[in-house]
Amino acid sequence: MRLNYPTNIKIIRVPCTGKVDILHILRAFEKGADGVYAVGCMEGECHYNSGNLRARKRIEQAKKILDTIGVGGERVQMRNLSSAEGPRFAQYASEMDELIRKLGPNPIKLASKKKAA
Repeated sequence: MRLNYPTNIKIIRVPCTGKVDILHILRAFEKGADGVYAVGCMEGECHYNSGNLRARKRIEQAKKILDTIGVGGERVQMRNLSSAEGPRFAQYASEMDELIRKLGPNPIKLASKKKAA
């Protein structure tokens, strides 16, 4: 099955969303990402027991930090899917792309461009 999702979505595979640390998320914004979303197993069905629950907590913490520094917590999201839901993955990618387009570019990226100019 060939999935169509926005070409500006960069997929980074990890064995489990529980391996995604807050620092990874914040570093993505520091490097210029306009948004980040993690897609993990359905809650309660994690192959690594509670990895997706840890990821959910980290995403929530990242949202608070991004709100505090003025980037906007809505730029980071967590979604849960089973591995058989490829079309839904593409739908989530499109929804995230649409959200980020409405929010505009990452304020950190804009600030660094102004410094460089």
